[in-house]
Amino acid sequence: MSTAIADKPKSTLRGATLPKWSPYAIAAGSLALGVGIGLAAGLDSRIQWGLLAAILFVLGTYVISSRVEGRRQAKDRVATSLVWVAFLLAVIPLVSLVWTTVARGVKVLDIYFLTHSMGLIADSEPGGGIYHAIVGSLEQVGLATLMAAPIGVLTAIYLVEYGRGNLARAVTFFVDVMTGIPSIVAGLFILAIMLQFEMQPFGFAGSLALAILMMPVVVRSTEEMLKLVPNELREASLALGIPKWRTILKVVLPTSIGGITTGIMLAIARIAGETAPVLLLVWGNSLINTNPFEGAQQSLPLYIYQQYANSAGSGAAYDRAWAASLTLIAFVMILNLAARGIARWKAPKTGR
Repeated sequence: MSTAIADKPKSTLRGATLPKWSPYAIAAGSLALGVGIGLAAGLDSRIQWGLLAAILFVLGTYVISSRVEGRRQAKDRVATSLVWVAFLLAVIPLVSLVWTTVARGVKVLDIYFLTHSMGLIADSEPGGGIYHAIVGSLEQVGLATLMAAPIGVLTAIYLVEYGRGNLARAVTFFVDVMTGIPSIVAGLFILAIMLQFEMQPFGFAGSLALAILMMPVVVRSTEEMLKLVPNELREASLALGIPKWRTILKVVLPTSIGGITTGIMLAIARIAGETAPVLLLVWGNSLINTNPFEGAQQSLPLYIYQQYANSAGSGAAYDRAWAASLTLIAFVMILNLAARGIARWKAPKTGR
């Protein structure tokens, strides 16, 4: 009897499945077929070839999976395929942009380029650098951050921890409105004040406009991070007789400091590339000006715009614009890496 039981085949509920390498094979076949159809149809754009390959990949996945695994599993694989296609459609332009910027920017990007200003060099002439633009951007963005980050964080704390009634609703409404205003509107607002007092362009005026653009982003991101802090932590602290302000300072903020820091860095990355307010309020300067409170200043996005606009077909100006673009991208990447490091350093410890 035991021998009969041992010889009885085991029943299984699993049907036929495609091998693990099947998506890669379908993708390769779809790519080859898409290129072939594109060449046969006279399509010269690689983007069109890629779109054809993506459509064939989704259709091929459904047809093959439905024949082998059934229609239910085929629908699941099609959903996964659509996710991968959407991911590639989002990543390919980004990779292309970074690749183009690096390939063109490294032509003139060196120590001399980073440590010298344009001085008396014309935009159509070779030479010069972006030191004056780096100084201007760091000062303008730094001053804007010193103004916007504390106000934004404190506003978010009020909305989450204290805000009730009409005032809180009004603040939330205006924050939502400010989040969507164009950068040129913030620049025009500061420009109107400058014209009222007959003031000349200077770097701090650009910082004021950038702070207006940065504040709603900081408020919204900080507000969302504070809402993620469990109420049990607040209640436990208050149950011990700790005042609410100290609970916020010692419990709520340390718990959410990682997300708050990331939100501030993302806001800095947004304003670091703004050109319109700086063009209106700072005007640009080919010489080094380290005083943001007096005289025109330069910034990296404005430098890129001026080099491209005033190049008159000069290859040297185009190279400087691409090199400055690469420097600005590197600056934003460094900010994001610093934010991740600070967030990990300041994150609450979970171990005993």
